[in-house]
Amino acid sequence: MANFKSIARLGTITGSAFRSAPAIRTMATPRMQSYTLDLNKTGPMMLDALIRIKNEVDPTLTFRRSCREGICGSCAMNIDGVNTLACLCRIPADTSKETKIYPLPHTYVVKDIVPDLTQFYKQYKSIKPYLQRTTPSPNGREYLQTKEERKKLDGLYECILCACCSTSCPSYWWNSEEYLGPAVLMQSYRWLADSRDEKTAE
Repeated sequence: MANFKSIARLGTITGSAFRSAPAIRTMATPRMQSYTLDLNKTGPMMLDALIRIKNEVDPTLTFRRSCREGICGSCAMNIDGVNTLACLCRIPADTSKETKIYPLPHTYVVKDIVPDLTQFYKQYKSIKPYLQRTTPSPNGREYLQTKEERKKLDGLYECILCACCSTSCPSYWWNSEEYLGPAVLMQSYRWLADSRDEKTAE
């Protein structure tokens, strides 16, 4: 968890980070750690602030990130009580309230802001998220769809598996061993709705 408080958009940003590494005995007890950044040298997004801390202040602060463009889902975390991507969440201009950053809720924490998504991806694997057919394609070519059939997949295939929706779902919190959660259920429907798939009955 990290706490950030904007002092001034053209000045500095001060924050305190919740640090914990359960696998390391000396770091197993959570603690708060404060950071201060010059906003004139920091990009506008929360991920920019975290990267500056990692690169210039404290290389031990741990979080996931990759594309920085809202495509990969790696930097999913809870910011001000909302699960979101740090690369798409702006550093608040409001200096009157504190901004708080946590790992995705109701997940085991690997270290700092890194959640353990093993169960999430295990559930994703269980739905066999790929095109399944019993009949080969004609002449080894691609399987065709009409425009209408393809349009049925709009709003489904765009999911980047960031786990933001599933880890914000109370039903998933208390029954994640059995309930697949909204992300995996939506991914399942994405393949059920695909006209090229022949295993819908399963």
